[in-house]
Amino acid sequence: MQILVLNSGSSSLKFALLDPENGDVRLSGLAERLGQEGASIRLERFGGGERERSEESLNGGAHTEAVARVLSELDALGLRGDVAAVGHRVVHGGESFNAPALITPEVEDVIRACIPLAPLHNPANLAGIGAARAAFPDLPHVAVFDTAFHQTMRPVAYRYAVPEEWYTRYGVRRYGFHGTSHQYVAGQAVRMLGLNPGRHGLIVAHLGNGCSVTSVQDGKSRDTSMGMTPLEGLVMGTRSGNVDPSLVEYMVREAGMTVAEVTDALNKKSGLLGLSGLSNDMRELEEAAQNGHAGAQLAIDKFVYRLAQTIASYAVGLHRWDALVFTGGIGENSSYIRALTMERLGSLGLVPDERANESTVRGKQGVISKEGWVTALVVNTNEELMIARQTAELLKG
Repeated sequence: MQILVLNSGSSSLKFALLDPENGDVRLSGLAERLGQEGASIRLERFGGGERERSEESLNGGAHTEAVARVLSELDALGLRGDVAAVGHRVVHGGESFNAPALITPEVEDVIRACIPLAPLHNPANLAGIGAARAAFPDLPHVAVFDTAFHQTMRPVAYRYAVPEEWYTRYGVRRYGFHGTSHQYVAGQAVRMLGLNPGRHGLIVAHLGNGCSVTSVQDGKSRDTSMGMTPLEGLVMGTRSGNVDPSLVEYMVREAGMTVAEVTDALNKKSGLLGLSGLSNDMRELEEAAQNGHAGAQLAIDKFVYRLAQTIASYAVGLHRWDALVFTGGIGENSSYIRALTMERLGSLGLVPDERANESTVRGKQGVISKEGWVTALVVNTNEELMIARQTAELLKG
């Protein structure tokens, strides 16, 4: 069985054809700048131990043209008949979904109804679904929601201390994101450490351009740092994370900005980029900080401080704490950020093994803490494989 996984962004489409059992990838790629003059697609083909890459123009094409190009490539490789289903990443499912769902018109209506909660993501997800259903009309299509894993949170974790009507009428609450990654990584950590699947406690830090921390108890999400939108929580690449909500009114009044302009700045001009005045890329900031760039050093220090602060607070919601797990682009590859974070958490029993930590990068995973202390490890995330597996499981019933 082969599952085609699609991850549709507002102007992009990430895709992969893979076996949900062993994770073997036959075709993958990324279409970017969709709907714009420079629209292009990169393809990677795998077979016989070889990998072949190519890139070509889509001549201004949008999601429909990108999916059509994937379809033509599957035909050229003789793989179209192997596709059993299409799994779609959907960012926001609100409170309606706690598991993947077979896509029907009714499911699409619910995804559409969640657009006010994810105005940048859900319209793109629907565009990808529409294009894929037109290209593969006879295949089952499955929606896998970023928010679904976090539907096991208790009210004490997901409710905000705001008027009741804001929740009951407008859905104002914490939903959480990166759920597919957190669920996959937590499961892998349980297996790697030989923990009891029915009794364990983990804190997972997904660190990339977007960042979130989730506490996982016995395989279920108990709390997570992103909120009603992906803006809440940690310092991120371009997102501010937690700030005083009254600053919105303050900047409207004092700077003459609109609410939309303030929100845009908090999402796109803040975080590591805003603090450093240099970049949202942690690799560039680490190099700049080593060369004496004060803004880069401040951005790193703030990133680590907020991360360690959040991790420490999430231990409160667990009946036991077996391990801290790092994942995502920064979590998997920055031994420096991991070491700084564990040093901040030293009073809670986190002690890095310097040699293990420094060598666990570029695809390597494993324990990076000293024996006899709280375990910290790196687990490489694989959202595409998780989406493929959940799609296959749903079809099996």
